[in-house]
Amino acid sequence: MPQSTSTPPPEPSPAQQPRPNPIFRQPATVEACQADYAAGAAIRQAMARQESRRR
Repeated sequence: MPQSTSTPPPEPSPAQQPRPNPIFRQPATVEACQADYAAGAAIRQAMARQESRRR
């Protein structure tokens, strides 16, 4: 039976390491949700314009 001479897998580089998600660390508050909704207003308007061109 041949002997296995496998080397241990290389350590992942810092770019490959999973980073903690900051969204999970922040509490969901009414103020944070309102600010997030307000920040997306331009995106929602652009999507509505694109959708109206398709119809």
